[in-house]
Amino acid sequence: MSDIIRLDKSTRMSQVVIYNGIVHLSGQVDTKGTTAAEQTRAILANIDSLLEQAGSNKSRILQATIWLNDVADFAEMNSIWDAWVDAENPPARACGECKLAMDGLKVEILITAAVSA
Repeated sequence: MSDIIRLDKSTRMSQVVIYNGIVHLSGQVDTKGTTAAEQTRAILANIDSLLEQAGSNKSRILQATIWLNDVADFAEMNSIWDAWVDAENPPARACGECKLAMDGLKVEILITAAVSA
């Protein structure tokens, strides 16, 4: 049986959980940017960093779930996502609109990836 590895944990949650070769990231947000593009750019940089800590990278992403506070930001978010995502290895992805947990948040991204071979 594989051990569960938890990185960047607090009493509420872990930013990264690795189990059985799969990396689960918590929902990533950015509280500094004011536009969907700024927040998406910062979130994706953080995802890159967390995946690296977990022994993975964006080419190993299996699934992405993206929540937008307002679906009107879809094209703006996608302009940043499309420039970042590994076009040779795009993940399964879903995107929807929902009220996010804090005022000012425009984007939240949840990632599942495989550990690098």
